[in-house]
Amino acid sequence: MNLRPLILLIALVHGVAAAQVAPETTAGIGDPATKMHDSATVPDAAPFASNASQPDATSPVVAMQGVAAAASDRDTGLPGSEPDRLQVVKPDIPNPAIDMNAYLRVSNEAAEHRQSHRVSEEDFLRMSREPGTIVLDARSAEKYRLLHVRGAINLSFPDITIDSLKQAIPDKTTRILIYCNNNFSGAEKPFPSKLPSASLNLSTYIALYSYGYENVYELGPLVDLKLSKLPFEGIE
Repeated sequence: MNLRPLILLIALVHGVAAAQVAPETTAGIGDPATKMHDSATVPDAAPFASNASQPDATSPVVAMQGVAAAASDRDTGLPGSEPDRLQVVKPDIPNPAIDMNAYLRVSNEAAEHRQSHRVSEEDFLRMSREPGTIVLDARSAEKYRLLHVRGAINLSFPDITIDSLKQAIPDKTTRILIYCNNNFSGAEKPFPSKLPSASLNLSTYIALYSYGYENVYELGPLVDLKLSKLPFEGIE
């Protein structure tokens, strides 16, 4: 807090008080001025009391009090202070087509469901060869063309919708195997790395679970592409 206004206020008040006391303390006993004061008629105090209840806005004391109060408001964040005026309250923007609470709820359910649906490379290869199983690649069409697991279908994540899933996988009980960029190392061009928390497998798993596809299995490990047991195809 800036103390300069308070120091000036205190100094000014003390000066006024000293000026009022000085005439009485300097007058001697029997001084004519003292006798005149004793014999004079005391003026009516009512006008002074009225003026005292309504301080002069131009008074230096009142001005200093205002400065001190303003400085206190700025430091304490009381209403009217600068930080309070800068705060902006954004109005609620309703959109029934976007539901964050539902997304978080489904994501938690999918995360628990996923724990028992991550498989090894050997199991992924075995399951992919069994009838009624679909291997889904949710990368972009460009990355898919460069290189993908042999036999996988491509449905890019941004294109996952109610209609596209109905066309690609009409039966929601179909067993689906998924993999993503973060399953393979040593091939940054077709499989560029993402942050672990932004792995495409996570988004794809949650999306499929949200649409009612629960028979989904995810390739678990990070595999060196050159040492992988999985067959690949593409133009890379």
